This record gives sequence, structure tokens and C-alpha cells, in this order.
Amino acid sequence: MGKRVFVTVGTTSFDELISCVSAERCTSILKELGYNRMILQIGRGTVEPEPYSTPNFTMDVFRYKDSLVQDIRNADLVISHAGAGSCLETLEEKKHLIVVINEKLMSNHQLELANQLHKDGHLYYCTCRSALAAQGIRIK
Repeated sequence: MGKRVFVTVGTTSFDELISCVSAERCTSILKELGYNRMILQIGRGTVEPEPYSTPNFTMDVFRYKDSLVQDIRNADLVISHAGAGSCLETLEEKKHLIVVINEKLMSNHQLELANQLHKDGHLYYCTCRSALAAQGIRIK
């Protein structure tokens, strides 16, 4: 049995994150790391990847649920926007957490929260731009 990654944007729209994690290069990296399932919670976004299943990898997509606690509990890794609720729920479940900062927000309180939680040793954080650059994908 492989590992599961859960991606959440909460009730917001963060199309850049959904596009980044659902890109073939990212799913290939996840497979190399032993993940065989990714669940995307896409919120109000306009980017809605097609769910699919192959012998080696499954991707499921949904917009909202009353509670994400079970998805977080079932995950080996959570990739999340920097919403306080999403971060705290994930940390309460003692799950590995990567927070992706939405650089398009005007007042970037997300960066402040992620930076402090990183300093305290609770999570890693990045931006979509830095995550793509790390994958070797050139940003215009």
C-alpha cells in the first residue's frame, strides 16, 4: 500500500496551487517518493483537474466537504494554503505539512503565519513559483 497526499485550499480559490500539484511533473515526483494517491480539495477555484486512476496513481478531486478532518487523518502528507484553520487542523493530527503561500493576496498574512510556524519547527513552506523552480520548471 502506498502513501497518500491531501491538498487543500479551504474555501478559497488558489488555482495556481491546484495547477502546480496536478501537473505531470509534480505527480511524477510524488510517485517517485512512494505516493500512489492524491486528493485535491479545490474550493472556489476555476481549475478543476480531471480525476483519474492508473495502476500506479489515483487522483481524486472535490470542492467542499463539511469537514476535512478524515482526509487529513488519512493523509501521509498535507499540502495546504496558509489558512490558519487548515494549518492548525493538520498540525493537531500530527501530519507532515507543506504550506504554499498565495503570493497574489494583497496583505500577505499567510506568509507571516507560515514563517512563524516554520521557525517553530512545525512545517515547511514555499510559493508555487519556488516549488516549480525546484522541479526544474522555468517561470516566465
